[in-house]
Amino acid sequence: MSITFSPRAIVMDIEGTISSLTFVKDVLFPYARQHIAAYVRDNAATLEPLFADIRQIEGKPELDIEGIITTLIGWIDADRKITPLKELQGRIWKTGFEQQAFKGHIYADAAERLRAWHAAGIPLYIYSSGSVAAQKLLFGFSEYGDFTTILSGYFDTTTGPKLEAASYTLIAQKLALPPADILFLSDHAGEVTAARAAGYQVALLDRECTGAQVPFPVATTFTDLEIGVPVT
Repeated sequence: MSITFSPRAIVMDIEGTISSLTFVKDVLFPYARQHIAAYVRDNAATLEPLFADIRQIEGKPELDIEGIITTLIGWIDADRKITPLKELQGRIWKTGFEQQAFKGHIYADAAERLRAWHAAGIPLYIYSSGSVAAQKLLFGFSEYGDFTTILSGYFDTTTGPKLEAASYTLIAQKLALPPADILFLSDHAGEVTAARAAGYQVALLDRECTGAQVPFPVATTFTDLEIGVPVT
């Protein structure tokens, strides 16, 4: 069933929305874990500021390189979302993308609709918990080519938590648009709830067809979304 919206801009989550939830878990995280020890040893001379952050976070000023590597692997295994780890993961993923060890996963329906919406003149933005740098890698080296040329901008959690309405208010301010003129798409009901509280048009992506019972529109793929021309 088609759901019709008339936004002047579209803001989208990545994992579970545009890209598979398993891509990061099953491809990117294992790749970073496999290569992080060698990367840290090979680049130790330039990584001292990150090492200092790691020692401070752990409260262990005595940590040497091997201790730092052990700490980082422990953070990966615990799925810790810590800035120096995210920075190192992003650098390692960049190497992997550039060496074509993998390509960024994008659902076929999302790839088709993103191109169509861009061609229709609708600005497209990303808001993800992954860093802006990591977002650009996924879209720049995707299975369907370089999507960075059709994306107008990126937001990450430096803008604010994704479960808080204030974050979406700030994004609307940065886009210089009323919240009601922006469509937000995500697979996370809490994020959709926060965006709706900020006044956005919203839809939940339920790609697993779980039959989610939520008080806003639900789509199973981007094909369910019809984007009309906004009234100006």
